[in-house]
Amino acid sequence: MKFSRILVGVDDSQDALLAFKYAVDQAKQDQAELIIVSILENEEMNVYEALSKDYVHGERAELEQHVSSYQRQAREAGVEMVRTIVSEGEPGEVIVKDIIPHVEPDLLVVGSEAKKGLAQHFGSQAAYMAKYAPISVLVIR
Repeated sequence: MKFSRILVGVDDSQDALLAFKYAVDQAKQDQAELIIVSILENEEMNVYEALSKDYVHGERAELEQHVSSYQRQAREAGVEMVRTIVSEGEPGEVIVKDIIPHVEPDLLVVGSEAKKGLAQHFGSQAAYMAKYAPISVLVIR
């Protein structure tokens, strides 16, 4: 099967880095568009940080800059069409309910474990996405 649009979730965990490498290789092979997504998890912030627009804006700007480095790596690896999305919220829900319907990818590639957050302790974001995404999901270990 050849994919035309691949969505990959990144969070700097070891599994997500492997997912990114896989997605880059697949996008290159299929000459597909690659969309790199990262989610700023609000639950990671304390109440004072969450109330501070400057803090949230700073965190988001830092994440956007970091995701741009993934975009650069993908282009350097030979993927011609690459774009990025940064959003906020619960990663699994945001990707399944907001990003997938908007982007309409053929494939979602994610790592099996998150770097941080409650997902490590109370269930996997990858399992949620695999169960509820309306597209094929490849979970990388």
